[in-house]
This record gives sequence, C-alpha cells and structure tokens, in this order.
Amino acid sequence: MCVAAFFDIDGTLYREGLITELFKKLIKYEIIEMDKWYSEVRPEFENWDKRQGNYDNYLLKMVEIYVQSVKGLHRTQLEFMAKNIIRQKGDRVYTFTRDKIKWHKEQGHKVITISGSPMELIKEMAAKYGFDDYIGTIYKMDDKETYTGEVIPMWDSTSKKSAIEGFIKKYNIDLNKSYSYGDSSGDVTMLEMVKYPTCVNPTRELVSIAKAHPYLSENLQVTVERKDMIYKLKVKDL
Repeated sequence: MCVAAFFDIDGTLYREGLITELFKKLIKYEIIEMDKWYSEVRPEFENWDKRQGNYDNYLLKMVEIYVQSVKGLHRTQLEFMAKNIIRQKGDRVYTFTRDKIKWHKEQGHKVITISGSPMELIKEMAAKYGFDDYIGTIYKMDDKETYTGEVIPMWDSTSKKSAIEGFIKKYNIDLNKSYSYGDSSGDVTMLEMVKYPTCVNPTRELVSIAKAHPYLSENLQVTVERKDMIYKLKVKDL
C-alpha cells in the first residue's frame, strides 16, 4: 500500500479561486459580458471583501455564469486560455503548500489534487507542480468536443469523498498513513478520511465544523499564512 497526500487547489495552494482567472479571460475575449460582472458577480465579491458575505457565494455565482457562457465553445478554446492562465498566474501560490508538495514528493508519497476548478485548469496546474494525478470539475462535452452546459462538480464534500475512494482503488492507498490539505467546508470529507489532515487559511465555516467534529477537533492541524509568515495552530485555539 502507498501513502498519499491530497491537495485542494483554490485557497489551499493557489491564493484565490482559479476560476476567477478564467472568468476574467472570458470577459476579455467578450464571451462573458462585462455587465455580468458588475450586476451579478461584483456584489458577491464586495460582500466577501468587506467580510460581510461568504467567499463560496462569490465563487458559485461565477460558476453559474461560467456554465452558461462556455456552452457551445470548443474544448481547444478553454484549453488555450487555461494554459495561458497557469503560465501567467501559476506562481501565485502559498509558500507552505508549495513546500509541502515538494516534501511529499521527496518522501515518495503519491501527490494528488482534488479541486472544484475546471478540469482544464487543474490539468495545467497539476503539470506545473508535479502532481501524480488530479481531478477537477468536469464541464461535459458532446461528440464534437463542444461544451453542453452540463457539469459534474468537484467542489463539494460528497464529490471529493467519491474521488478519494476512486484513487484508493487506483493506487492502493493507505489512508491511515496519508495526508490531506484543504481550506473550506467542501474539503471536510477529504480532511476527515486521512490520518494527518491540515487546513490552510480555513474559512470560518470549516473551523466551526471542525470544532464540532469528534475527529477533526482533535487531529486537524491549522496553518495560516500571512505575508511572509506561517502560523501553526490548533482548532481549539480558534
């Protein structure tokens, strides 16, 4: 059996949501109307920016618009944008998480990312950081490789649990020796399934869940990175 380290991307490795970068590209290429940003997305962003709203609401609003906007686009169009985004923005990551990926690879662990961002972006990010395997949200295509508007999500706990179960079978992973890293409520099952769970810059919702969770309240490590400092805490300290 092998040891694995499971990583979320958005907010855990990358310092924002990768889909925000793709959303900006779609606006730039006039696939998404600028008015969609001002009338629908910006209010959610401002609520979060003022710490009066939920970051997930901001991301989900973008996803909602994204799904409709990419319908009819060809696979190669999004792949082109994804490659450029990771080339231009792929280094905007947390030092702690980047170093942990390197450490796990040095230990010979199987390093896997499970992310709610579109698969096209996760494929490029996985290649950049040397992940052994990856899975992201799948935006389905027809036989002409154009997007249909149908989605297989990977941003929720249920989907991430199923993904890990698939990787266990694929690589014969021993969860009793494995690690995971996440930042939000969508990562709860990913964190509770392994021996060594760590949350990176966790959301308030994740901390609340962890405090009430018999296993995570005792075993979840908390890491907060601000500027050039990394702080390690316990759930009970928050």
